[in-house]
Amino acid sequence: MPDILGSILESAEAASFTLWQFLACSAASLLLGALTAAVFTHKARHSKGFAVTLAILPLAVQVVILLVNGNLGAGVAVAGAFSLVRFRSAQGSAKEILAIFIAMAIGLACGMGYLAAALLLALIACAAALLLARLRFGEARSAEKELRVTVPEDMDYENALGGAFAEFTDEAELLQVKTSGMGSLFKLKYRVRLKKGAQEKRFIDALRCLNGNLEISCGLPAQRDEF
Repeated sequence: MPDILGSILESAEAASFTLWQFLACSAASLLLGALTAAVFTHKARHSKGFAVTLAILPLAVQVVILLVNGNLGAGVAVAGAFSLVRFRSAQGSAKEILAIFIAMAIGLACGMGYLAAALLLALIACAAALLLARLRFGEARSAEKELRVTVPEDMDYENALGGAFAEFTDEAELLQVKTSGMGSLFKLKYRVRLKKGAQEKRFIDALRCLNGNLEISCGLPAQRDEF
C-alpha cells in the first residue's frame, strides 16, 4: 500500500531534486499559501502587502529547505539570516503571527517533499480558524470602548462619574488624565465595557448631565487585536 504521506523526494538527507520535483513542491507551496492567505484575511483588517506576503511565504521557505537540506553549514547561515529579519519586523497581531507560523510550516513540509502532509496541515488549520471564528470562540461579551470625557477643573470626577459608570458599565478603568484650557479643564480617558443591553446614547446623556455638557467621545480603541 503506497504511503500517501511520504516524501516525493528520493532522499531526505541530500539537497538533490529534479525539475519536476521542484515544480511540484513550488506549485503546492503557492496554492496552499494562497489558501492560507485567503482564509486568514477573510473579514479581517489587513494590508495588501500582508496578504501577498502570506501567499508567497511558503514558497520562499520551501526553496530554502530544498537548498539547505542535509547541509549543516548552510542551515546555520540561513537561521542567522532569519534572525536578522525578525528584528527588523514590525509587531503584528496574534492572528498575523499565527498565519505566518502556519505558512512557514506549510513551506517546511513542501520543502521536504511531504505535499500530502502540507495539504492536510493547511486544510486542518484553515478549517479550525474558520470554525472558531464562526463560533466566536474567546470573544468578549461586549466590546471594549475608549471613552474621553472633558470635565471642569473643580469637579471631583471620580465620585461624580462613578454612578453613571456603575449603572451602564461592567468595567471602567481610568487610563489618563490631561489638563486643558490653561488648567481650567481636565480631559479624562477611560477604557469601558458596557453592560449587556445598555444603550450607548443613554450612557453619554448621563455623562453630559454630569460634566456640564462639555465634550465627550466614545469609540473603539485605536488598536485592536483581531483574529
